[in-house]
Amino acid sequence: MTTAPSLLRRSRVVTRDPQRAQERILTAAMTEFSAKGFAGARVDSIARRARINKRMLYHYFGNKEDLFRAILHRKLATRAEWLAKSPDDPFEALSYWFDLARQDTDWIRLLQWEALQTGNGRLIDEEKRLANIRNGIANLRRGQVRGLLPRDMDLQQLLLAIISLTTFPLAFPQITRLVTGLPVADPEFRKRRVAFLQQLTTAFRSKGRSA
Repeated sequence: MTTAPSLLRRSRVVTRDPQRAQERILTAAMTEFSAKGFAGARVDSIARRARINKRMLYHYFGNKEDLFRAILHRKLATRAEWLAKSPDDPFEALSYWFDLARQDTDWIRLLQWEALQTGNGRLIDEEKRLANIRNGIANLRRGQVRGLLPRDMDLQQLLLAIISLTTFPLAFPQITRLVTGLPVADPEFRKRRVAFLQQLTTAFRSKGRSA
């Protein structure tokens, strides 16, 4: 059994490097929030995961909502980088976004918890998240201007469709297994999913040319 003094010593070792301590806290918080949602997450549990005392956690991040906000900011920044590297053609980007979603299932679980616990209520940092959505729609609009998308296409619905196509199998792995007979972690499922997304892109392009 770990004694209180040894825990304190470990905490002191971590806090000598503030950047490393904050990184450990954010990693632990992401694990806790994705497992239990914002309402169910406990700061005590996050501190234990990060091997840091709760007082130091509050020193770095203020409170639980500020900690959740810090995770959101990090995720939004990451997605902005992904968007900058995304293929110009929104449909050709489907497999790109699907593979990125596969690497970030903690974020998907966090959004599921948020949906259950918040419903249609106002979200934490909603304005910043809306700004990220607007950037995504602006990216689609650039594709529309270049003739990659029909000019009368509803870009909000298109963005929602892209999110659905790339995240639904990961958000609902039980449905995916029932429909395909494969778990989402199976490499064969990934292969088939990417092939389908590419086929969907080809079908859309063919239809556009014939029209």
